[in-house]
Amino acid sequence: MRTRAAWGILAAAVIAAGGCSAQNDTGTPEAGASAGTPSAPASSSAADPAAAAALGQAAAALGNTSFKMTMTSGPAFKLDGVMDAPGGKGSAEVKSTGTNTELTVSTRLVGQNLYVQIPGLTKPGTWTRIDISRLPEGANVGLRPGQIDPANTAKLLSATTDVRQTDSRSFTGSLDLTKAAGLSGVSQVTIDKYGTAAQNVPFTAGLDDQGRLSALTIQLPPLNGQTVQPIEILYTEYGVTVPDLTPAASSVIDAPADVYTALGGK
Repeated sequence: MRTRAAWGILAAAVIAAGGCSAQNDTGTPEAGASAGTPSAPASSSAADPAAAAALGQAAAALGNTSFKMTMTSGPAFKLDGVMDAPGGKGSAEVKSTGTNTELTVSTRLVGQNLYVQIPGLTKPGTWTRIDISRLPEGANVGLRPGQIDPANTAKLLSATTDVRQTDSRSFTGSLDLTKAAGLSGVSQVTIDKYGTAAQNVPFTAGLDDQGRLSALTIQLPPLNGQTVQPIEILYTEYGVTVPDLTPAASSVIDAPADVYTALGGK
């Protein structure tokens, strides 16, 4: 039988699949934004309600279609996923890299079931099934019904304090992270450490040629005197066909009670 500590590790890894640690080990900023990330200049004009509405509408549309996404935070974190919000399914692979470590966590969401694979903890070739309905509201497990997008961008952008449109497809503004704990992997603990700086965090966003959200970059403030890598999210291949993600029954192992306890469930 696996110990409670081991399942606590699994719980932590599942949580990692839904967000990223934005702190860079080296404290070195990126040389530039990822390809496709808008580089809209700051604007001195007043916040524009019409721009906020347009950007919010583009983000909300993520719940009406399928898409692929990539989320990074410097070289130490990368999430690749494909999501089908109307179909209630999605998959994500998270790779977290340290000085001499590397962990890749695979997740699949099908209805109320979350399936996870964690090398070194779950048996090779198997999936551990977690029943989302047994977890408390707000439990951060990344993919879940009603939150197919691991970054939860639509809700994140509802915490904007100002939005300006800098050209036909680019936006800039600020986020109040005190109203968005847990979104894009920024924990309440981290937000508390930022203090008042968390209330005015710059972001840029871009739309594709069909008015759909294509990129979002969040420039987190320095933390404990160290530069923090930006969170960069790219959305591509809208309308992509997402196949049935249900693992073969013979490869599925139900999560024991300790997993739900570690995640605050029952």
